[in-house]
Parts: sequence; C-alpha cells; structure tokens
Amino acid sequence: MKIALINENSQAAKNALIESTLRSVVEPLGHEVYNYGMYSAEDKEQLTYVQIGILSAVLLNSGACDLVITGCGTGEGAMLACNAFPGVLCGHVVDPTDAYQFTQVNNGNAISMPFAKGWGWGCELNLQYVFEKLFVSEWGLGYPRERAVPEQRNKKILDEVKKVTHTDIVYILENLDRDLTVGALSGAKFKEYFFANCKDERIAECVRKLLKI
Repeated sequence: MKIALINENSQAAKNALIESTLRSVVEPLGHEVYNYGMYSAEDKEQLTYVQIGILSAVLLNSGACDLVITGCGTGEGAMLACNAFPGVLCGHVVDPTDAYQFTQVNNGNAISMPFAKGWGWGCELNLQYVFEKLFVSEWGLGYPRERAVPEQRNKKILDEVKKVTHTDIVYILENLDRDLTVGALSGAKFKEYFFANCKDERIAECVRKLLKI
C-alpha cells in the first residue's frame, strides 16, 4: 500500500514526528510512505486544510496513493475538505478505537487526525497505536462482525451516492481557483512522488497543465 502523509501549515512542525512514527509501524508491514509535507512551519509552500482536500483528491483519484493520512489542529477541517471531493472517503480519527472501526465499518481511504487538540504527554504513543490499529486486519470486514453485511451494503450505497453528488475530478481541478489549486500541488516533493506513482494519464496531464510543465 502506498500511504501519503500530508500536514497543513498550523501543524507542520510535527511532520517529522508523525512521519517517523508512521514509518516505524507500516514499513515492517511492507507499506510505502510518501511524505508530501509540509515539512516545517518555515516551508515556502504553505498548505491550508482546504488545499489538503485538493491534494488528497489528486493523489487518491490518480492512484498515486492508496491511503492518505492527514490532519490539522482539530482534524475537522481537513476531514471536511477531503470529503468535499470525489473519490475520497475520510474519517475523523482521534484514538485507536476510531482507527479500527473506520477500517472495519467505513472502509475509506483517508484519515484526518487532531494534531493540536489533546496533543500532550503520550501523544507519540497515541499516534503509534492509531497507526497500528489501521493495519491489524483486512479493511471492510465489519464491526461487530454480525453487522458486516449491512455495513458493507451501506458502504457501497455511499460510494454510489458520491458518484452522483460529486463531479469529475479533472473538471474540478480546471474550475477551482488556479492559485489555490497550484498551491496545493507545489510541495517540494510533489512532482517527484506524484508522477512516479500516478496511474491516470488524464489527471497527470491536467496536473502538468496546471503546473505548466
């Protein structure tokens, strides 16, 4: 699984801790981590939580990643921004129980965490335990197990609803404010990671036009 890590500007100083904790959990399981920043509060390329939604949508819809791990101060803004886009189903994850139930019940492809609220003693342990619970079993099995069939049915219904309520990602990218969109795709390592992993040439071409490359 290719996992994209994205931090917004108010919590950029915590990127290194989040990345190292994530890698320590997922790399032994065979997963790959791509850190799209922000890498520090002083980065030239600043990401707002709205731009996290844009970047997440580009990565997930193009197949450049399979899972986005992101967040902001409370985790709410990044979650809302991600869910504003097609092809993104983002859960708000505060603790390991949230993480496990999101994988089993909702079977989405992004999580948003609060990187300021409740961020105190033991925060790195909570991060570790959350990341561990994301990968303890196959996603979408249902919890509790006796609820698996209706939960899986509801997930499929939600996927179909989003196809109707959300428009095409390329159309969105072409019609959003250009500065906002280009800013979301201008991270220091975006082009290196994205074009190496993108599986959708139509989205790749749209990104090239936006970035004028």
